[in-house]
Amino acid sequence: MQPKILVLDEPTANLDPRSRRQLLNLLKQLNVTKIVATHDLEAALNLCERVMVMDEGLIVADGDAQSILSDSNLMETHGLEVPASILALQAHTSQVQCRRNI
Repeated sequence: MQPKILVLDEPTANLDPRSRRQLLNLLKQLNVTKIVATHDLEAALNLCERVMVMDEGLIVADGDAQSILSDSNLMETHGLEVPASILALQAHTSQVQCRRNI
């Protein structure tokens, strides 16, 4: 069987870190369209080029994963958090810019 579309609902739920990492690596290798419903925004960032944010059954944002998931106002407004990896990158970039200004 060679599906063209793979639909996943909370695929990383209740996985230990090793199993989560293995699953994400496997999913990245699959050359199929993936529709992933998840609260694991790190996984979404890792797997998806495009994301949609839903709140109370409505799509409130749709676009590039990095842009959408790094929008702290959007995330907070809809009860979500910017993924830690984006926050770490933003903090690092901020530190580098501060050092250049010294």
